[in-house]
Amino acid sequence: MISPGRPRLLGQAPDTSGSGTAGIHIFWDQSNLFVPLRFIASRREGRLEERGIRLHFPNLYRLARAGRTVAKAVCVGSIPPDLGRLWDRISDLGVTVEVQERGAQSNTEQGVDAALQLHMLHSLTDSPPSVAVLLTGDGAGYDQGRGFLADLERMAKGGWAVEVLSWRAACAQHLRRFAEEQGIFVALDDYYEAITFLADGRRVAPLSLKHRALARAS
Repeated sequence: MISPGRPRLLGQAPDTSGSGTAGIHIFWDQSNLFVPLRFIASRREGRLEERGIRLHFPNLYRLARAGRTVAKAVCVGSIPPDLGRLWDRISDLGVTVEVQERGAQSNTEQGVDAALQLHMLHSLTDSPPSVAVLLTGDGAGYDQGRGFLADLERMAKGGWAVEVLSWRAACAQHLRRFAEEQGIFVALDDYYEAITFLADGRRVAPLSLKHRALARAS
């Protein structure tokens, strides 16, 4: 039995950085990607389809990786009882999956963001500067010096390049502005049909990386 907020590792990403150049580091915030997706799907697919919308994890990972060597890839989220297979599919990609139970009293995911931020800080202190790729829509806590943006700023000051992959309507404005000015912002909306599908309907479209902009570490 896992106590609320205590992480559990479901998969470990292999170290694929042996080519002599620092591989990219991918930080995947699953909850903040999926929650706004249902709203986006209701507008694009119709209200009756929003419950059937799914993320296509292999193509989403390919979009984040964009053909580059990966030194670290970690996905953090919470574990409602019926989502075990979801985490297994992400783990099968070679991504380290860390799941936490929702708080027993609040039913919130406050520990999820903190866990992913800890992985970001570990990369900053333990790895040479490379490219940090963040998949999220959450920029909360910035005014208090917390949150993903605060850590991305720390990484940028340490010589890291940054990329943020998020939905236009969901991404916090200051997080998106920082990515656009200091790195790369990738709107997931532009790849909607290639990274989503309907459980009993539309299939996923082929993913093209032809126009995928890339950041480069200094």
